[in-house]
Formats: sequence, structure tokens, C-alpha cells
Amino acid sequence: MAEPLNRRDLLRLTSGAVVSSAAFTVGVVGAPAASAAHDPSAETISEAGADRTRPVRQLRAMWIAAVENIDYPSKPGLSAEEQKKEFLAWLDLAQELRLNAVISQVRPTADAFWPSDLEPFSHWLTGEQGKDPGYDPLAFQVKAAHARNLEFHAWFNPFRVAQHDDPSALVADHPARVHPDWVFAYGKKLYYNPGLPAVRSFVQDAMMDAVTRYDIDAVHFDDYFYPYPVDGEELPDADAFAKYGAGQSVEDWRRQNITLLIEEMGTRIKTEKPWVKFGVSPFGIWRNQSSDPRGSATSGSGSYETVYADTLDWVKKGLVDYICPQIYWEIGHPAADYAELTSWWCEQVKDTNVSLFIGQAVYKSTSGEFGAAELTEHLTFNRSYPSVDGDAFFSAKDLRSDTAGAVTAMVKQHYSTPALVPEMPHLKGTTPSAPVGVQVSAKGDAAVLSWNRASAKGATSFAIWRLPAGQADGAALGDGRNLLATVRADDRGGRQTLTLTGSAPVRGTFVVTALDRLWNQSAPSRPVRI
Repeated sequence: MAEPLNRRDLLRLTSGAVVSSAAFTVGVVGAPAASAAHDPSAETISEAGADRTRPVRQLRAMWIAAVENIDYPSKPGLSAEEQKKEFLAWLDLAQELRLNAVISQVRPTADAFWPSDLEPFSHWLTGEQGKDPGYDPLAFQVKAAHARNLEFHAWFNPFRVAQHDDPSALVADHPARVHPDWVFAYGKKLYYNPGLPAVRSFVQDAMMDAVTRYDIDAVHFDDYFYPYPVDGEELPDADAFAKYGAGQSVEDWRRQNITLLIEEMGTRIKTEKPWVKFGVSPFGIWRNQSSDPRGSATSGSGSYETVYADTLDWVKKGLVDYICPQIYWEIGHPAADYAELTSWWCEQVKDTNVSLFIGQAVYKSTSGEFGAAELTEHLTFNRSYPSVDGDAFFSAKDLRSDTAGAVTAMVKQHYSTPALVPEMPHLKGTTPSAPVGVQVSAKGDAAVLSWNRASAKGATSFAIWRLPAGQADGAALGDGRNLLATVRADDRGGRQTLTLTGSAPVRGTFVVTALDRLWNQSAPSRPVRI
């Protein structure tokens, strides 16, 4: 999975908005009739009744994997400028596909993609653990993603130390060498022992260093907690169990250790920055019905037994803000049916504050395990389940390769217009003020919009909408087909301007809304027409 792949030109998908630094290309529809002037402060926005094939709100994320140089950097030892260029190319791809978030791996193997006092720089960056890459990769990534109005989810692996089992290959001051009792070897790899309170405290400290110092939007864990089982090997944690596991089975004790990590990390994130989301992307099966009546009608391995991750417990207790199960199988799979698992997860998040996103295996389209239409069919299926708030795609290089046109087909059918990131009301954001002073003018075939940036107090970004003829503002903002673009708020204040271009003259009636960093949306501006 680590070999570089040629990028394909996806700019041909232009029926919605394609983002550039200061201009947006939009599809052109018939110009609507002029809307009557109204008082934006009195406007109540309702997104009820949105077209589920073009939802207004939907997470669209891609994983950018660093371990083994799967996606980024493409190989260790690139110069700082080469690394930056590669990362910007991934963000360009995200924009071309009309995604709204990236999940970037910044702590793949007990190391860091930022200058940390607790752990060394990652060798996936330079080829040499602890070597300064010549810039701050995490700071660069966050700034570049936000400039494109992409959410930045910082992806951490809590317990994985190395892809080998030789502690002496780590830098001399690596915490795993300073504290050899924290580490065990298993399956020819090194791991921190989750059963040790000191380990759990340390890995949280290491990750919280990034949360505290960088403007990330979310903390993201994947499916790796305890290592996946290796035939013929026992986990070497008997001493820790003897010391800390009194009164429990070893299996329950291990699950408790992982749940403690999730609970403690979530608490620390919200104490430091209440707006930062916390999400986990676990293995797609929790437990089978044959093992637990609460489980899914599946017959595969489950995270509960294999990596001791009681993901259902985390959802029911609200320990995470989102869950993104990796449902990496096709519809109708005999052991792990995509349809069964998606509907099962929808049931589990009911009556909770936990958002549900689905992890999609784009790599199986690349390998040929999925037919060309499978990804499109997954997203079509999801539209029947309002509890599904979006999708994340593994991984970036497979989106770029677009084998058999699978990605092109998916984007054409489901991502022809942009989408806003779903709200999380329990995080209690602050709805910004409506933009004022909106103006529009023609510049050839383009439409140039501008507005008073400072008037939208609390805005992190703006959304630009075109109103169909005869449709009220509130209804129009409930239909994703009317969303033309989103753009990051210019922090310099004053007036903000952007240009809308298309294959035909861009004309119509437009409104602008403001969004805070949690995507709570303001009332619309006064409509303007060209």
C-alpha cells in the first residue's frame, strides 16, 4: 500500500463548487427570481427536509496515513519543501473531491510530527528518528488545511511504539528505552503496555501536547489499541495484570484499560479545549450476535475480543463525540454485510450525542476486491439512514488512483455539490451573527461577492448559497443543491471577497451565512441579485 501512485485529474467534476484560493467554479442553473428584502436577524434557519441525496451537512474526510509512508510523506528523507508540496497536493485533492475534512496521522509510532519535548521527531519524516525536518509539519498542516476551510483531525496512535521489536533501534532518549518496563514486544513489533497507569498517563501527555499547542479541530484514534492477535503468541502482560487486575478476568481488565484511556483522554481534551472533537475509528464489528444478543448479525472478529475495545460502551456512555467504524466490506458480504453493520451502528447511536461516520475502504477498489460501483452503492445506502452523518475514506492515495473510475462515479453521484460539516450541539458552539453589507457584481461571466467580515462576530468560515426561484431562504438552506461554496474567514477583518465562475455566466440571487468553528450556522444575509 505504500508505493506512490499517479494522480488523476478530477477537475472535470465541476457540477458543484471547486475551491481555489480566491475563486470558485460552480455549476450553473437557471437564474431565480429576485427575493424580497427581509430582516436577517429575524430569520430562522431550518435544515429539515433536506434532500438526502444532496445533504446540507455531511462529513467528507480522507485519511492521510504516515506510517510506512503510505500516503505522506511518500518516502522518508524528502526536503521540507518537497514534504510541504506533497501535503498541499493532498489538500488540493480533497478540495477537488469536495471533501471538508482531512484526518492526518501525526503520531504514528510513539513519535511526533511536531517539535515535542516528550517524543522524538518521526523517522517517517526524515528516515532518522529524532532528526529535525527543518520545519514544524503539524503547524504547516493545520494552517494549510484551514486556509482551504478543511477541518483538521489530528490522528494519533496511542500504544504502538515501532514496526520492529528491537528497542536498541530507537533513539537513546526515547521514552520506551528510558522506561523499558513500559514496553512489550509482540508479533515482531513494540508496544506500550496499556495495563500500566504510568503508560496511559504518558501517552495522554504526549498527545495533549499537540492539543494544547495547535489549532486542531479533532483528536482521532483508529482501531489499534491492544495489538491484533498473532497465532501462537500470548500478550506478555501477566505481571501488569497481577499488579493491577485483581478481581477481574484478564480480558475484562484489558478492556477496562482501553476504556480508561478513552475516558481520561476525552476529559482532558474538553478541559483544555471544549470545542475540540474526540473521535475513534474502530474495527467495524463490535461483537457478533452469537456472542452477545446486542451484537450484529455477523460472523467476523470483533473489536471487543480482538483488541479489547468496547466501542459500544463508549458510544452509550458518550465518551466520544463521534464514532467512525471501519465497515470495510461489500453489501451482501456473508460474514460482515455492509448493510447490516451500517444499520446496526445507526441503532447504537440513537438517543446519544455521538455522531456516526462510516469508514470506507477505497483501497479495496484499488485492489479489485470491490467492484467499481461498490463505493457509490455504499453512499447510496447511507442516504436511507439519517443517522449516518458522513464518511471517511482510506486512504488518500487510493482516492487519487481512482481505479476503474470508482471515485469519479462516487463523486459524480454524491459529491457534486459541497457540504457543511455536521453540527455537534452538545459541544455548545456559538452561532455567529449574520453577515451584513453583502454585495455582488458581474465581472464578465463571473459573479464577485463581498461582505463585511467583521460584522459576522464569531465566524470561522462562510457559506455561499444561490436561491432557487420561488424558494424561501430557510427552505433553500435546507437543500444541499443550493450550496455553492464555503470559504475560510479572512482573519484580517475588513471586507472579504470571492469570485464565482462557471462554464456559463454565474447569475442569480445569493445569500451568505456565517459559521463558527463547530459549524453552527447564522441566519442568512440579505439576498443580493445579479
